[in-house]
Amino acid sequence: MPAWEWILIAAAVVIVVAALIIAASFVSGRTKTRRLQQHYGGEYERLVAETGGQKAAEKELTARERRRDKLEIVPLTPSALSDFTTRWQQVQTGFVDNPAAAVGVADRLVTEVMRKRGYPVDDFDQRAADISVDHPQIVENYRAAHGIHLSQQRGDIDTEQQREAFVHYRVLFTKLLETTTDHDASQEASA
Repeated sequence: MPAWEWILIAAAVVIVVAALIIAASFVSGRTKTRRLQQHYGGEYERLVAETGGQKAAEKELTARERRRDKLEIVPLTPSALSDFTTRWQQVQTGFVDNPAAAVGVADRLVTEVMRKRGYPVDDFDQRAADISVDHPQIVENYRAAHGIHLSQQRGDIDTEQQREAFVHYRVLFTKLLETTTDHDASQEASA
C-alpha cells in the first residue's frame, strides 16, 4: 500500500477519534447540566440569573458540591436532638406573645443546629450556599426568612411577614434535625 493511503487512513482515524471525544464531552456536559438542574431546581435558575449564565452557575454549584464534600456533617446526638426540639417548642410558643423576638431566636437556633451538625456558620451567604447542596428545595426560603429577620431589626416588618419567616425557619430546622441529609441519601443511592 502506498504511503499516501496510510496517511489518509491515519487522518481519517484522527478525525473519527476527535469527533468521538467532542461528542462524549458534549453528552457529558449535557448530563451534568441536567443533573444540576434536577437537583438544585430553583436555586439553579436563581444562580443562572445572578451570575449571568449557565456556565458560571454550574461552576458555582460544582464548587459548592466540592466544598460540601470536604465538610463533616454529622447527625445530632439523641440528647442534642431532644434539647433542640424542646427549645424550638418554646420559641414556637413564644411567637404568639412576641413574634419579633421569636423570629430572632429561630434564626439563631437554626444557626446553632447548623454549627452542631458541622456546617460552617461564619457568613450567611456561605451558610446558604452550603445548605443548598443538601437542601436545595428550601434554601430560597431560608434566604427569605433571614432577609425578613434583618428587616425586622430596622422595624420594616409586619406580623404576617414574621409568621412567614418563622414558618420558613421551621421547615429548615426540621430538615436539619433529620439524621441523614439529602446529600447522604444521594450518595447512598449512587453507590
